[in-house]
Amino acid sequence: MQPGPMPLEGLRVVDLSSVFAGPHCARYLADFGADVIKVERPGGDTVRNMGWRDSDGGTLWWRLVNRNKRCVTLDLKAADDLALLRRLLAVADVLVENFRPGKLEALGLVPDELIEANPKLVIVRLTGFGQDGPYRDRPGFATLAEAMSGFASMNGEADGAPLLPPVALTDEIAGLAGAFAALAAVRSGVGQVVDVNLLESMSQVMGPLMTAWHSEGYLQPRLGSGIPYSVPRGTYQASDGGWLAVSTSSDSVAARVMAMIGVGDDERFTTFEGRMAHRAELDTAMAQWVSQRTLAEAVAAFDESQAAAAPVLDMSQLATDPHASARGVFVEVDGLMQQNVVARLSVTPGRVRWTGRLEGADNDCLRDVADATSSGTDPWPEP
Repeated sequence: MQPGPMPLEGLRVVDLSSVFAGPHCARYLADFGADVIKVERPGGDTVRNMGWRDSDGGTLWWRLVNRNKRCVTLDLKAADDLALLRRLLAVADVLVENFRPGKLEALGLVPDELIEANPKLVIVRLTGFGQDGPYRDRPGFATLAEAMSGFASMNGEADGAPLLPPVALTDEIAGLAGAFAALAAVRSGVGQVVDVNLLESMSQVMGPLMTAWHSEGYLQPRLGSGIPYSVPRGTYQASDGGWLAVSTSSDSVAARVMAMIGVGDDERFTTFEGRMAHRAELDTAMAQWVSQRTLAEAVAAFDESQAAAAPVLDMSQLATDPHASARGVFVEVDGLMQQNVVARLSVTPGRVRWTGRLEGADNDCLRDVADATSSGTDPWPEP
């Protein structure tokens, strides 16, 4: 059966961004069928030399964040190349860029002028701190947002240092936010600027913690794997060395877990407030119970009690997990295993068609742009 249409087919996107957040934003659009033209400077994007390399000499980061895109090379300091870009933007639906504020304008690409020339154009601008404010000119690195958003201050062991995430967490969140905002703006039918930044994107995952501080003066401490509103919640080592992750966020689940580990009649643990007040004692009881069983035995017991627990898996274990396999969580394309599209659409699903291409792989389409412009036809090149 031939693959069906994808929901964003016909959406034209120019991706001027680099590294992670901006390319992720454009990649999410490309995964669902948008025609994304990735513009690189001569010599290639920074991500082409970042991290692990594949057998072809490319990097795994490049292959992921720029998949499903056409790749062209333009020198935006050269008048002819800048003119080609302007022709693309004159018929595009979305521009994604993550220059520091003011850099796009310095190139002569003033958003108001671009929208005047193309009244439907949505310009998604991803930065560290936004297009205005006292921090607008600071470098746009996720580490800064993770430090300033409150995340690092409460992440880590109680007696340890604040911890940053070991993955590009903020870039992923900002990329998703940018893709969502781009589609919201396109849906409006009005050309406009979309201002997305790392700090505010990361603040969205903080839940009601700002409200708790503002209304009650509460500041969440570092609790390791614990959280204030779920006790026990954490990771516990089994007798065979495996680790079990446990959550007891609701009273009904907590009651079943308390009964299962033999403390169901202990009045200290029958209410949320009691479990909170006796966190250390309950964590000890939970750890002792898990340590007396293999990981498989502990998971089976939780399943039987209809309580929430799961084994802690690394990438090698997740790759062979039966549920991940059945769901197609990962897909192999061009000989590389990557995560599949982020959401499943029942009628018009997205798909991974190819991984990030070689530098200048689609430069031929730039001749199409020039030829179409000189002939007065639509300069957007056919895929």
